[in-house]
Amino acid sequence: MIMNRILCLISFLLVLMIVSSCQEEPTAKKQPNVIIILADDLGYGDIGAFNPESKIPTPHIDQLAQEGMRFTDAHTPSAVCTPTRYGLLTGRYNWRSRLKSGVLTGKSKALIEKERTTIADVLKKGGYHTAFIGKWHLGWNWGLKEEDSLRGEGWDARDFDQLDFTKDVTHTPNDLGFDYAYGHSGSLDMAPYVYVENGKVTAIPDTVTVNTGKYSWWREGPTSPDFDHEQVTPNFFERSIQYIKDQSQTANPFFLYLALPSPHTPILPPADWQGKSGLVPYGDFMMMIDDYVGQVNEAIKKAGIEDNTLVIFTSDNGGSPAAGLDVMQKSGHFSSHIYRGHKADIYEGGHRVPFIAKWPAEIQAGSTRTQTICLTDLMATAADIIDYELGENEGEDSYSLMSLFDVQNEVQTFREATVHHSIDGSFAIRQGDWKLIMAKGSGGWSFPKPGDPFEEGLPEVQLYNLASDPGESENLQDQYPEKVSDLKKLLIKYIQEGRSTPGLPQSNDEYSAPWPQISFIEE
Repeated sequence: MIMNRILCLISFLLVLMIVSSCQEEPTAKKQPNVIIILADDLGYGDIGAFNPESKIPTPHIDQLAQEGMRFTDAHTPSAVCTPTRYGLLTGRYNWRSRLKSGVLTGKSKALIEKERTTIADVLKKGGYHTAFIGKWHLGWNWGLKEEDSLRGEGWDARDFDQLDFTKDVTHTPNDLGFDYAYGHSGSLDMAPYVYVENGKVTAIPDTVTVNTGKYSWWREGPTSPDFDHEQVTPNFFERSIQYIKDQSQTANPFFLYLALPSPHTPILPPADWQGKSGLVPYGDFMMMIDDYVGQVNEAIKKAGIEDNTLVIFTSDNGGSPAAGLDVMQKSGHFSSHIYRGHKADIYEGGHRVPFIAKWPAEIQAGSTRTQTICLTDLMATAADIIDYELGENEGEDSYSLMSLFDVQNEVQTFREATVHHSIDGSFAIRQGDWKLIMAKGSGGWSFPKPGDPFEEGLPEVQLYNLASDPGESENLQDQYPEKVSDLKKLLIKYIQEGRSTPGLPQSNDEYSAPWPQISFIEE
């Protein structure tokens, strides 16, 4: 009798549990944490997962690729720092901004308008805690000793002695969607050498430093007592690891933009890394960075958030000659792998970069994608993750990568075409296997440089088929005039309509200085 009652009670409780579970609403899928690690001046060929012949050991970044997806045809919107960072954060080509060529400096004013939506803004709308740690290089507004001391219309209209480091810094990443922001203003070779945390200088500069070493150089400028050039990259990594640990204990998802200042000059591998690569200091520096990437990956695993964390690892442009690319080539290491050119150039070596996406819940480990993508696409990807519909004036050049993350999805055409840009403002447009360059030479630092007498006898444009000629060695512009015309028309359309994605035309930002390399629109 007692046994029957127990069985009846158990049956009754099971029925209640089943009924209760049926009445509950299905649990919403937790949005992933998003971490973007942006290296600085890292070439496509510097990572073993992308260049099997690389002479620099990168076991941890290679492991990240094995655990995620490699994109072998990924590109930056520009071949130099500032413009690429603009495109990554806004989903908009950099040349649509006021900056039509070149880069900003450490004392430049803010480039991104407060009204411009960034990837941090988008994810914040989805309930994310957002953090920036690292090299900003998009300008912010330093406090001035005299407000009327601002001269001229450029971004660098003040001297260091006009900066007041006791005042708050304004128009910072905190005004562009980031809840937390810690970093320095320009490249690590650009003064002032101070950290700014949430709009406040962490320590007032008390000295002036300079370095004139072949690879370790930085420009002369005011330096804070807590700013040790050699420790900047380790500092950013360690703070990021702690941020991941802290945020993993909270209920909300987080977005971390870790913008490294390395392996850009100054190239400063600590003593325990020096000589390990057998190459120039750049190789040692890369080995240190690789080790720290491994520590980030391990921190994610230990925090128990690996399965639902999207980690992106990429670079802002190709390798720089300042790293000793020519010296490494003599040892059989090619930073641009099989591609022509390097940082600053319109050729592939300037803007084709390694790109890894790891997200165990959604991305098949060890997978590869060959579709052409651009760092501007991260904006639409973030919006897709949180089901946010971008406005007509948001992410005008951004396509979501979500369809590519699913290896079962046989994506044929991803983005209609991709626009590239060099340091001097030269344009190129890529569609399928074809790439049209609207310049005679490199548009950058490799031969033939802009203005080189050798350019005089060259055609006005260059057309390459990257499928048969990835090294861009045979200019086919005279053999395929219709292809030249079609690509040129599409580029002009993208420029004039202010967008390369479907939608209403938008306006490009203007600036009083001439817009270089744009005369072909008037032809």
